[in-house]
Formats: sequence, structure tokens, C-alpha cells
Amino acid sequence: MEAFAHTLDILMFVAVCVVLMAGFPVAFTLSGVALVFGVLGYMAGVFDVSFFLAFPQRIFGTMTNEVLVAVPLFVFMGVMLERSRVAEELLETMGRLFGKMRGGLGISVTIVGMLLAASTGIVGATVVTMGLLSLPTMLRYGYSPRLATGAIAASGTLGQIIPPSIVLVILGDQLSNAYQKAQLDMGIFSPETVSVGDLFAGALIPGLVLVGMYMVYQLLMAVFRPESSPAMPAAEAGDVTTGKVLHALLPPILLIVAVLGSILAGVATPTEAAAVGAVGAILLGGYRLNEEKPWPVYIAGLSLIGVLVLTGLMDLRIARTEISAGDWVGTILAAVFCIGVGFGLLVSLMRVLRGNVLVPVMRTTTQITAMVFVILIGAALFSLVFRGLGGEEMVHEVLTSMPGGALGAMIAVMLLMFFLGFFLDFLEIVFVVVPLVAPILLMLEMPGGGTMSPVWLGIMMAINLQTSFLTPPFGFALFYLRGVAPSSVKTMDIYRGIIPFVFIQLIALIVLWYLPALATWLPQVVYG
Repeated sequence: MEAFAHTLDILMFVAVCVVLMAGFPVAFTLSGVALVFGVLGYMAGVFDVSFFLAFPQRIFGTMTNEVLVAVPLFVFMGVMLERSRVAEELLETMGRLFGKMRGGLGISVTIVGMLLAASTGIVGATVVTMGLLSLPTMLRYGYSPRLATGAIAASGTLGQIIPPSIVLVILGDQLSNAYQKAQLDMGIFSPETVSVGDLFAGALIPGLVLVGMYMVYQLLMAVFRPESSPAMPAAEAGDVTTGKVLHALLPPILLIVAVLGSILAGVATPTEAAAVGAVGAILLGGYRLNEEKPWPVYIAGLSLIGVLVLTGLMDLRIARTEISAGDWVGTILAAVFCIGVGFGLLVSLMRVLRGNVLVPVMRTTTQITAMVFVILIGAALFSLVFRGLGGEEMVHEVLTSMPGGALGAMIAVMLLMFFLGFFLDFLEIVFVVVPLVAPILLMLEMPGGGTMSPVWLGIMMAINLQTSFLTPPFGFALFYLRGVAPSSVKTMDIYRGIIPFVFIQLIALIVLWYLPALATWLPQVVYG
């Protein structure tokens, strides 16, 4: 009977892949297939229906998870920035700044992709925006369609790895649960934790290394195949003043510093920093829509920075028995700053509402957030049935019997996630695969002694998941780009253009494999 239950587990996983490839919605596929195989297992006497009783508690736990509140806030921030024309100005300014050199347009696309990744984290919006604005320009100046489409698609996916990233938020939540479960299974009843902030800090250096590798590849193409990436004519590039560069770069950089800086400095949790990012995006949208009257936004922006600084320097809690005179002054000053933020926020909200920006942003945010959470609920039911059929024991047995111990199991999991990325979205992989394999990997002993670092494991998985957006035939970044690319660009040009960047991703994984300190050094410095 145990063998039959394991057979049902394998068939359930295969059925999900087949049904998803047939085009059925992800969330309903996961829950529907789970229900069907749960009933089959019950009829065969290998599944206990009491597992279904845990499902409502799973949903309640998901809805009350404070970490996941960051998802709609980061989505809102990204969509608001995308609608505020920040990307358009960045692309135009960077294109003119670097366009005079060979490969300069490709490098500008990579830099803008990095900045948008650090300020939006939404792959679809970034790829579509850069595809609409940069691709026609690159083709007009003689860029190879393969190099141009590959650079845009790859740079657009940097939002998967460069924080603040929705992928890292979701992955951090799943890894936190997996790490605690692994320690409890090892008999450690006061387990350590891994947070989304740890993953944000751990992803920063590998993300920048990946950006550098993209740039090096494009510079090598400009040297060895100069016809693939010609320079813009100097007359058309024009002169880019320092003022224009600062006008394009300063607002998103300030927002990045406010969000990431507050997390890394320990002033705010990722969820609180996401709220700061959402407020900053509204202020930036209000500024862009009426630059002739910027002073309410300036007041709010400076007040927001003041609140963050005071929070880091003083104890502003008022529910205390003894409050020093200095803390009272800081508290009153923080209240004044909050009034300034509220005033600028109200003005900005009125501007984005009158500019027909707020309603589409709210609608898109609701759609994306609902999709994420419905998939999460479907994945919870799928994992319950999988565990009820004995799948967890089967996965544990397979991974622990791998040659090479922990490293062999890690290689097997990374290969599985890489190949699943050809067919599944990152959400299905994070919600279904990670909870099954991560606790087992985190329990296995490494060759040098000790267990695997959860931060290193998370960043390895994140870079691997990034390839799921790039790998044919179902890479979502390729679909987004195909939808906005001119008809002169063939689909095979996009597929072939992305192949070198997929290899760069794999090289980045190998580098991180041999240099795990790239992911673990900064979290140790920041959080100890």
C-alpha cells in the first residue's frame, strides 16, 4: 500500500504539470488535482481525510501572516512607479548617456533594469516597459535583434533577485517555516530564525554580481562582434547635463535607500519598509504629475526621512512609565513629521487620482495580490494531500540516499528546480517544491561539518528561479517581450537571444556555489 501511495504522489505531480501546460489556471489546477488524488487515495485506503481538516487553519495562518502583507505593498509600489513614467525617463537619460559607446544602449538597459528591480521588483512591468521603449530604439540603431531582446528580457528579470523582491518575500516566508521545522526535527526546541531581511541582505551582492556579468558579456560582444551593438550617432545622442541625470536618477535612488536602508539598518521590518516604499511611490507619482508645485512632496519626503532617522536614534514609544525629556522632544518632532508626511501624501493622492493613475494602480495591485494568494491557498491544499500520501517521507528518502550527501542532494534539487522552470512559474515552485525539500536539505550535514546556511540556500534558489522567467518554451519574460516586440523581431530571435543570459545565470550559480560568502557575509555584518 505504501508503494501505491508513493505512485499516487508521483502521478499527482505529473498531473499538475500536464494540466498547467494545457493552459488551466494555476490555483485551481493545484487545488483540483489535489482533491482528485485525495479522493482516490481515500478510496484506496492510503489517505486519511482528516488532513483536509487542517486546510482551514492553513488558510487562516496565511491570511494572518504579517510577512506576506509586504506582497501587496511592494506590488503597489512597483505598479505606481511604472505608471509614474519613472522608467521612461531613466531609459531615455541612460540611453543618451551611454549610447555614444559601442554596446552603450545594452548597458543602459541593464542599469535601468537594476534600478527598476530595486525600486519595483515586478518582472512583467519592467520587461514590457523596456520592450516598448528600448527595443525599437536599439533596432533602429542597428542592434542585433537577438542581443537586444536577450538584454531586455534578462535585465527585466533582475527584480527576482535584487531586493526588495516579491520572490524573496515569499521565499523568505517559506524558508523561515522550513528552517524552524528542520531544527525541531533535529531536536532543537529553541530554533533560530531566518527572516526576509536576511534574504534581502544576502541577495544584494549576488544581484550586483549578476548585473556586472550581464555588462561584461555586452562589452565583450561590442568588442568581438561590433556590428551587433553599434554606437548611437553623436548628433542624435545629444548632450546629457548633470541636472537631467540627477532628475532621472535621484528619485528612484532615494526611494531605494529609504526602503532597503531602513531594512538593513534595522529601523524597519520588510513589511514596514514596504509601507515606506508604497508611501514614497505615491509621493513620487504626485511629484511627476505636477512638477511645477513640488513643495508638498518635498515637505513629505523630508518628513519621511526625518521619521526614519528619529526611529533609529530614539525610543519613540509613549506607553512607558518613564520617558526622558529628550525622548519627549523626539516624539513631538516625530508627530510633526507625520503631519508633514500626511499633508504631502494627501496632495499626491489627489494628483494621482485626478490624473487617472490611482484607480488602474489599485486594480492591478488587487489582481496580482489575489493571484498570489489564491495560488498560495491552492499550493497549501496540494502539499497537504502530498504529505498525506506519504510524499514527504519519499522525498526525504530520495534526498538522503543521494550520492555525495548534502551537496549531492542540493545538486539534485537545483537541477529539479531548473527543469521545472521550463514549465512552471516561480510561484508554483516556491509554494509546492520548496516546503518539501528545504527542511530536508537544512537538516543534512555538510562535508566540512555543520548544516547548510538557509540564507545561502535561499539565494541559490532565487537565482535558479530567476531562470524560470527566461527559459524557453514557457519563460514568462519571453511572453511579455513577444507581446510588445515589433513584428520584424522573430520569436526564435528572442529564444536564441536569451540563451547566453541563461548560461550567465548558471555561471552565477556556480560562482555562488564555490563562494557562499557572497550571500552570507552581508547578513552576518548587518544582523550578526
